[in-house]
Amino acid sequence: MSPKFMLAAALMLMASVLCQLFVQEAVAGENTVAPAVGSVAVATGLERAAAIPTRSLWDMLWAGGPLLVPIVVSSFVLLLVVFERTVSLRRGRVVPRLFVERFLLQISEGAVDRGEAQALCEENSSHIAVVFGTAVRKWGKPEVEVEQAVLDEGERVANVLRRYLRVINGVATVCPLMGLLGTVWGMMEAFNAIADSSAMGRPELLAGGISGALLSTAAGLIVAIPALILYLFFVGRVDSLVMEIDRLGQNLVNMISAEALQERKSSRMVARRGKKRAA
Repeated sequence: MSPKFMLAAALMLMASVLCQLFVQEAVAGENTVAPAVGSVAVATGLERAAAIPTRSLWDMLWAGGPLLVPIVVSSFVLLLVVFERTVSLRRGRVVPRLFVERFLLQISEGAVDRGEAQALCEENSSHIAVVFGTAVRKWGKPEVEVEQAVLDEGERVANVLRRYLRVINGVATVCPLMGLLGTVWGMMEAFNAIADSSAMGRPELLAGGISGALLSTAAGLIVAIPALILYLFFVGRVDSLVMEIDRLGQNLVNMISAEALQERKSSRMVARRGKKRAA
């Protein structure tokens, strides 16, 4: 998934959410302005007495302060990265079982030569095929040289698999700090409002300011906790895939190195001699 596509998707998601917020705000405004149906004076008085104050989602976001905006943007970025990594780190996309089993079986039985094996690796788009293709280019070389090529290519593949994981870790680290900063900022504004002489004896102003200030901390934690859990999950997935790629690469090294080919050739000659003697 290209970065341009991810950015476009993020902008579309943000636009849809903002539109929904504005619609909710408009509906709330219409509900407050709409006249009551029924008796004129008595019904209106009862409605006002029984009315329960409500806050729209837009009002809650606005009360959280300006630092709530980057937290919301970080949540959209987190969703995009998680979706991309979930698709990219599928086992069938990284280490397809059917391709690996067929490829190693054909190599062990001598059903394919170097050129055919290289063609098979180029036809497959998985990460293990890239590692196998690098090993096949060293076909017939000493075992140390083939193994080093597999290790180098495996390290490059591991870096590709770990791509964007730093973004998830960054979201998990930065969002609580932004929420804490927003809380401190909101507390300062609340106490400044209380310090005004006209606000003395009105504790509801302090309560409202503290409530809005704590909203940014809650939002930061709501985004950061799942981000940290997802980061640990993807790190574990990448480590398991890298270990499997290393194991399969080592199996291929033991089949196509110069020592392995010589040993296979010697065993075949001994088997032919045994058949001739038996005949």
